[in-house]
Amino acid sequence: MSTSLTDGHNGGPRRAPVPTAAAWLGGLGLVPFVGLSIASQTIEGDLKAAAVHGLLAYGAVILSFLGGIHWGAAMTRSISRTDHGIDAGRLGISVVPSLVGWASLLVDVRYGLALLAAGFAANLLLDIWSARQGWVPPWYRRLRLPLTMVVVAALIVAEFGQ
Repeated sequence: MSTSLTDGHNGGPRRAPVPTAAAWLGGLGLVPFVGLSIASQTIEGDLKAAAVHGLLAYGAVILSFLGGIHWGAAMTRSISRTDHGIDAGRLGISVVPSLVGWASLLVDVRYGLALLAAGFAANLLLDIWSARQGWVPPWYRRLRLPLTMVVVAALIVAEFGQ
């Protein structure tokens, strides 16, 4: 799908559409968050504990994945630079989501869910900032905003059930 940035009328920026595959895959990625969050509220015993653990693990993996997007964006940008330098600060920030996800697995479940929710919210700020800097595609912010809102809500719902 084309991501042309001019609208042809006044030469100004156009809202590039979110690619269909990204929208579908992002939306389908919400299924475990929503399903496990609901399960954490509706079942008891060992199955409830398994649902919450599954939610924590899935959240940690996805948060790590989101950090990897920024690592890849920093590497890709370095290819086009004539000095072949890479922004160490951007690489450093890109590993924080993985560390937050990992830490969420090491603490009490309620704190882990809260930590993941905070990590996803903070990563959204990084996504928005990166889009404004032109480091990720213009549509990326519009993809991440609704997905992050659903993820954070699912994590908070699960947290209150503990």
